[in-house]
Amino acid sequence: MKYSKDEVIQYAREEDVKFIRLAFCDVFGKQKNIAVMPDELPRAFEHGISFDASAIAGFGDEARSDLLLHPDPETLMPLPWRPEHGRVVQMYSFITHPDGSPFRCDTRRLLKKAEEDAKKAGCEFTFGAEQEFYLFNLDEDGRPAAVPCDKAGYMDIAPEDRGENVRREICLTLEQMGIRPESSHHEEGPGQNEIDFRYAEALVAADNAMTFQRVVKTVAHRNGLAADFSPKPVEDAPGNGFHINVSLRPFEDGAVFSHMIAGVLQNARAMTAFLNPCEDSYRRLGRCKAPKYVTWSHENRSQLIRIPAASGEYRRAELRSPDPTANPYLAFALMIYAGLYGIENKLPLCPPADMNLYNAGAEALAAYEPLPDCFAEACESAVTSEFIKAHVPGEILEIYCGK
Repeated sequence: MKYSKDEVIQYAREEDVKFIRLAFCDVFGKQKNIAVMPDELPRAFEHGISFDASAIAGFGDEARSDLLLHPDPETLMPLPWRPEHGRVVQMYSFITHPDGSPFRCDTRRLLKKAEEDAKKAGCEFTFGAEQEFYLFNLDEDGRPAAVPCDKAGYMDIAPEDRGENVRREICLTLEQMGIRPESSHHEEGPGQNEIDFRYAEALVAADNAMTFQRVVKTVAHRNGLAADFSPKPVEDAPGNGFHINVSLRPFEDGAVFSHMIAGVLQNARAMTAFLNPCEDSYRRLGRCKAPKYVTWSHENRSQLIRIPAASGEYRRAELRSPDPTANPYLAFALMIYAGLYGIENKLPLCPPADMNLYNAGAEALAAYEPLPDCFAEACESAVTSEFIKAHVPGEILEIYCGK
């Protein structure tokens, strides 16, 4: 349900809400929040709630440290793990300077603008997220141990799968928050899990991806475990992927869909620094079903883009390179702009790479452009890309790549 400002104030009064968490994230997608009391809601909606931006990496310095959070009433959701009496709720926020001008490092606003630009072009992009994570045991001091919670494999069941009840609790918690999981299962790695979501509008899908990581970590901790979303938490096991499924409306036009995919492929290397923003990201790519080359195919999990077997409104393209350290607002915004670039320029889609790239020989692989080998190479591709310069504020590009 999407609430208005007045409905949020009424909800807080009727549901015994005592704390409202105003959530946002830094440029890397790490969630932050500040809690306010219900009496502060009118001020929050009218003027915003100030915070010290100099304490958040990349947001400013002591000379110009004030920023304001403006809660988005449509994102109101309860936090079910908090007490029933004196309830706690959350809203995601946009960020401005004190004079009301938008903060250029607000990636949530960047995604909202991308949505608006797509609608002006007659398109609507929807996203479905698939985030993988590991569950680790805790040591005697309550800190994560380097020991996965089980040794189960792909889609195994209990008792080998020790994450079954944790995934169940995660899904039920998300439902209480108004988020709809689609499926869940044990993944290939020991202690590795995946929960997938039904497609949603871009901003909603990104908010849900942020909420998902928080819920997983909270529920895991309540069950005496630690959740790890890093790209390569176990050396000799599959890494964690953040597979992004993107659909395009109107979906009746197959040519437009192909142009969208072509746009993403053409800008894939330039976007990689934002989809895979840490050194460990590049230890995952190119192995265990993580892509290495700028290719596409139908139903083929060795490719950068896979077109699953589906039709009509379920037709989608799955981008398989991102990992869960990516900022979902920035990732989805770049995918929208890359798709629009392909559509506006009517880019032709290259032939599919209908082969298993993990088993292909050097001669066959030489025909395909590889993804960057390391973060430094990814940054070089980003800073020299006119596409990135057009759609990523210079401040964010400098924070990521130092240029």
